[in-house]
Amino acid sequence: MLVADFDYHLPSELIAQHPAPERDRSRLLVLERTTGEIRDAVFTDILDWLKPADVLVINNTRVIPARLYGRLPTGGRLELLLLRRLEPGMWEALSRPARKARPGTAVDFNGFKAHVLRRKPAGMRVVRFEPADISPLLKERAELALPPYIREQCQEPERYQTVYSRFEGAVAAPTAGLHFTPELLGRIRAKGCGIVEVTLHAGLGTFRPVKTETVEEHSMHAEEFELTAEAADSLNQAVAAGRRIVCVGTTSVRVVEAQARQTGDGWRFEPFKGQTDLYVYPGYEWKVCGALLTNFHLPKSTLLMLVASFAGRELVLEAYRHAIAGRYRFYSFGDAMLIV
Repeated sequence: MLVADFDYHLPSELIAQHPAPERDRSRLLVLERTTGEIRDAVFTDILDWLKPADVLVINNTRVIPARLYGRLPTGGRLELLLLRRLEPGMWEALSRPARKARPGTAVDFNGFKAHVLRRKPAGMRVVRFEPADISPLLKERAELALPPYIREQCQEPERYQTVYSRFEGAVAAPTAGLHFTPELLGRIRAKGCGIVEVTLHAGLGTFRPVKTETVEEHSMHAEEFELTAEAADSLNQAVAAGRRIVCVGTTSVRVVEAQARQTGDGWRFEPFKGQTDLYVYPGYEWKVCGALLTNFHLPKSTLLMLVASFAGRELVLEAYRHAIAGRYRFYSFGDAMLIV
């Protein structure tokens, strides 16, 4: 399967540079898998497409300010993008320029020191900070690592967080959840829908570009996640009762699909805290996700491949052509798509 089969042309002016004025007033494209019908709506119309017994799975990760700028002993500047904490004071990170982050290099961050310990695949480095607790450094000097297609720093950092974000650790936001407000979530609960929280800290696996020619050659970078016993129990009860699982975002998909196991009594979820490198592309056998809420993704990305696996490549690309013709806003701060 060629990566080029997941390409499309997007006019640059459709790349959203700022959040919508109101979270829940973004546009919503609804795609019906069985009929191929495409409908235009507003995000609050999602209530019309949710059934009282549905269970929404949301990702409660919170984005950390992960981009730091430090000084090399030569006086030059080095950027570190923190991806994952390995242990207190030790992180996986990307560096720019990478050639200057050689093992043994020490970088000064306003009183904190980062020592480059070793190289890892995909251009990553392992660095150790002194002192180990870098919370003050992140709070005072780090920036949100917005995607490179967003050319300005976000003036309202909380708009790059979901209203239900709780556990710090993500580098990138679970953007499908950015459209919800507390009021809308209350209306969804009032309709009879359940809401289950999972955690996946989106990192390199989410936004790493696919550089292989074929889809199968690419490998996902593992990301930290947790499905608690309470969440697994709620999901098990929902599946046993025949309720539809609605995943809010591709990160939620990766948690529930990674932890679903076939048993004699049907699908069951196992609680777990660790890493997942689940890679979903066309040909994947879906287990439990019955509907998917997602944003519009970059061409030739693993996220677009996941969505194409769920709804079919041709149908998804047709929906994207419809969205482009209709001047939808794309990517992280853009509009949403509900696939039912």
